[in-house]
Amino acid sequence: MAKLTIFDSVKKEKVLFEPIKNNDVKVYVCGPTVYDDSHLGHARSAIAFDLLHRVLKANGYNVTMTKNFTDIDDKIIKKMNESNRSLEDITSEYILKYKSDMEALNILPNSFEPKATENLQVMIDMIEDLMKKDIAYKISDGVYFDVSKDENYGSISHRASDENSIARVESNSEKRNPSDFALWKFEKQNDVAYNSPFGKGRPGWHIECSAMINEHLAYKDEAYQIDIHGGGADLLFPHHENEAAQTRCSTKAHLAKYWMHNGFVTIDGEKMSKSLGNSFFLKDILKSYSGEVVRFYLLTAQYRANFNFNEEDLISSKKRLDKLYRVKKRVYGLGKSAVNKEFKENILTALNDDLNTAKAISIIDEYINKANETLDKEPKNKNFKKELVATFEFIDEIIGIGFNDAYKYFQFGISKEDIEKIESLIEKRTLAKKNKDFETADKIRDEISSLDVSIMDTPNGVVWEKL
Repeated sequence: MAKLTIFDSVKKEKVLFEPIKNNDVKVYVCGPTVYDDSHLGHARSAIAFDLLHRVLKANGYNVTMTKNFTDIDDKIIKKMNESNRSLEDITSEYILKYKSDMEALNILPNSFEPKATENLQVMIDMIEDLMKKDIAYKISDGVYFDVSKDENYGSISHRASDENSIARVESNSEKRNPSDFALWKFEKQNDVAYNSPFGKGRPGWHIECSAMINEHLAYKDEAYQIDIHGGGADLLFPHHENEAAQTRCSTKAHLAKYWMHNGFVTIDGEKMSKSLGNSFFLKDILKSYSGEVVRFYLLTAQYRANFNFNEEDLISSKKRLDKLYRVKKRVYGLGKSAVNKEFKENILTALNDDLNTAKAISIIDEYINKANETLDKEPKNKNFKKELVATFEFIDEIIGIGFNDAYKYFQFGISKEDIEKIESLIEKRTLAKKNKDFETADKIRDEISSLDVSIMDTPNGVVWEKL
């Protein structure tokens, strides 16, 4: 099996992954700002780094996976003022919704999920340290980071500034440099503010991750604080550039040994954006498609590529996943043996090549096709069936798909009331058959069929699916 290689966003090439210490891997992924529902961009990033988590584990590493929640921000404050709700009320609602969406996408639990509001003191401490070194300075509206004091500024993104980034940084003639960014914003009207030695206010966005990594994750005796820092491609500059600068200047260590970024999600060729009005909320798509189908679809493209979402491709992708579940039905209720060695090695080799999911899924497709052929030729081959059961478990473990019950997968989209009605009819039919009232049993079967439902008697009881 080939060793794990990943594309490092700073070096702009694939590199061999080697952890900083022993077999331990520390990963930090920038999480959501919790003021609204999750969209496909959030799903893409979560799935990409969940896959990394799974592949690292499959390579035998002990993984500490951390994702933060930004629960203090301009957008949250705007929502507070518009809705007359408290910060905690808004953020706790959207954190719960985000976690529910992640569960639907089969995202592994994180080791830590720090919140900005619970780490204000560590941010204040880092800002104070930077002020003592004259790398941060105070002006009328807040405390700013002086980018000219960091000789390595620009080394992460390979650009020290651009028109867009300068436009994003609030214009203030008091700033030493146009690209200087806020570490602490002083209190304004209708604002949320906290006490600090340098004035009442709230943290800027960039300081959050640097301070929390330094507090909760960082190696204190190494050149790098953590192994991998990840996030969406839009975070490379200025967010990750600024994080790296703060950490270097405060701790004398580099923030991360490797930087990884997932591509954008586009709809009809446009980058997803609230301002463009084409942001696709995950809650809407999950009404029509299961989280597993969405996950599988988003994994069909390599994580670094930009992903153009459209429903036609989603439906085609679902049909590929359906095939896996149809084979799973053919071995329903059986025990397992061992995973097919060649299949496992091929999958790990593909995923160890910078998480090449397109290749991995094509290997799964081929395996499913061959499985159908073997089952057709040798329907009583129990050894092969048990191998299939074990292999499906491995696919779930490494890629996070195929984890559903083979029949319940095909029941998605049926209302709770209809499910209760179908299962009640099945119980009545079972009782009729037990009483040898086959005429009633057949009538009930016809009634079930009229609901576009197929039922099958198996050694494990009656199973059913939507036609």
